[in-house]
Amino acid sequence: MVPGFNHNIKHEGKTYHIQTEDSGLKTPHIITLLYVGGTILARKKTSYADILKVNDLHSVVKELMEEQHKSMLRQLIDGAFDDPDKAPPPPTSPTLTKDEEKSKFGNDVISDKGLDEVILNFLSSEIEE
Repeated sequence: MVPGFNHNIKHEGKTYHIQTEDSGLKTPHIITLLYVGGTILARKKTSYADILKVNDLHSVVKELMEEQHKSMLRQLIDGAFDDPDKAPPPPTSPTLTKDEEKSKFGNDVISDKGLDEVILNFLSSEIEE
């Protein structure tokens, strides 16, 4: 389990708290929460169950956590949460069954890209959504 990140950020006269945690190997998720005044404004949950056997998992999870934490910070600074009525809804990540994964991605996913590049591309696409 990777230690989490916590930051208090002042933006537009309010103090926001961003918290990112690793749920551990039994429930391999990275969860980032954005709070203001004790209220959760946004939540991002990412599973890393598909990379549990990667070499140096600790470092990979730490990098994923850092990027997810920074992404939430960037959204805050870019004004995504300035007007609560216009704030985007917290993102959701649907859980697919193995059969749904196969139908969506094919039986075998083959790539010439390294794991770091695949993860960065995935994270970039998540931010754009």
